Amino acid sequence: MILQQKIQDSERPFLIAGPCSVETEEQINQVVADLAQNQKVQMLRGGIWKPRTRPDSFEGVGEIGLPWLVEAGKRHNLPVTVEVANPKHADLALKAGVNVLWIGARTTVNPFAIQDIADSLAGTNIPIMLKNPVNPDLGLWIGAFERFQNAGLTDLTAIHRGFSVYSHPKYRNVPNWEIPIGLKEQMPHIPMICDPSHITGRRDLLREVSQKAMDLNFDGLMIEVHPCPDEAWSDAAQQITPDRLKELFAALVLRATHIEDSQVLQLEDVRAQIHSLDDKLFEILVDRMILSEELGVFKQAHNITILKEDQWKKVVSERLASVDPAIMSQTFVRNLLDVIHQESIRHQNKVMNSKRG
Repeated sequence: MILQQKIQDSERPFLIAGPCSVETEEQINQVVADLAQNQKVQMLRGGIWKPRTRPDSFEGVGEIGLPWLVEAGKRHNLPVTVEVANPKHADLALKAGVNVLWIGARTTVNPFAIQDIADSLAGTNIPIMLKNPVNPDLGLWIGAFERFQNAGLTDLTAIHRGFSVYSHPKYRNVPNWEIPIGLKEQMPHIPMICDPSHITGRRDLLREVSQKAMDLNFDGLMIEVHPCPDEAWSDAAQQITPDRLKELFAALVLRATHIEDSQVLQLEDVRAQIHSLDDKLFEILVDRMILSEELGVFKQAHNITILKEDQWKKVVSERLASVDPAIMSQTFVRNLLDVIHQESIRHQNKVMNSKRG
């Protein structure tokens, strides 16, 4: 199976579903039989080895679960995918007849582990799906793809599962959508799958994140499904039943990916106006940085520190209070202010330390 081609030829979204963990032969047979009734499901997922944070957590049934998953998939003519974290896992999965391997976020973050797996799979061209690393590092994610490509493995797919943070109020792993967008920009030939189960960590947000992925023109979704989610041995809060999966899929709004000829002129007019405003924005930013350098000259002459906390707090407070949150979110305004401020500090620092050496 050539996964990239299969995803490209399929109607969006390419849907991968199955339990977080393969628990028992009965459990996997039940969930696969239920999922097979959903014609939208195109691949089965199931965790065999689970890289858990604490050693006393359920870490998967291991090798014994491979034939359960593979045989269940064969019975319903569905390819299967499992996570592998080292060459031994990969070898066992291949021998069991697993169709696609995926690399988890905790493995993608380690270039040595990625290289070992890539080297062990050289010559197979087994399809590989690579989840983003746990930290928001686009270069590290791209590097993982390059290591597999250098080993001759070219049937590659990306999975966006969000990025680890400490105690986020909404997400288990924050989406940081700019990272997968950056990957799509630099590696446009690689399909992009969204894993809303791991982004949200809770089933009530699955639809919202799945819709966002579709609006960003992602190619597919990977969603965790269990016959009895609340009784799951791992990640119970983020799993849903096969029936809920049908409801979620039916609720998705799939928007057009191409623009009709009759719409092009109207769209280009709006884009031209935006481009003109962007030109003005950058002209203003250039003028602002020139003034920042003047500040640096003054502060150097009078031996004043760059950062004045009270002044900066006042600027932030006034700007946040002056912007209508219905037009621009407080988060956006604060992030924009921080970026401009950091660039201003860079200019001042350059001027104030230009004569040192």
